[in-house]
Amino acid sequence: MSKLTQLALAVVAAFTLAFAAPVQQAVAKDKIHHVAFHVNQKDKAVMNLALNNVQNLINYYKKKGEKIVVEVVTYGPGLHMLRADTSPVKDRIASISLTYPSVRFSACGNTHAKMAKAAGKPIKLVSEATRVPSGVVRLVELQEQGYRYIRP
Repeated sequence: MSKLTQLALAVVAAFTLAFAAPVQQAVAKDKIHHVAFHVNQKDKAVMNLALNNVQNLINYYKKKGEKIVVEVVTYGPGLHMLRADTSPVKDRIASISLTYPSVRFSACGNTHAKMAKAAGKPIKLVSEATRVPSGVVRLVELQEQGYRYIRP
């Protein structure tokens, strides 16, 4: 290989490297991270751990200038996290919803109906909660849509 060819290849390589990094950074900034959290325990510590994870994750990507969408899915005993009458974390949920509009809280409709039937009265959810037909099905759907699954 001639010295001229080597020089030409070196110049091409230098330009490629010089422009590749900014392009990769631009792509990373346009990426939207999708994360699903699963809570199925009536345990205040687990609920707070999930909310801590949500806040830490959002703050991490915010500092990097990247976007994130989070959904917290509750079912079984974990539905107490979203019950207006029994949630030990309802004030944090309200605060997180105001601070981070990209966070959604989903309540399992199957569990909700069973709890209402057992109580013999309607069970009210916190205003930030969205009722979904099934918590497990919702987690499957989110994973099929590319969400990363986290269980605190």
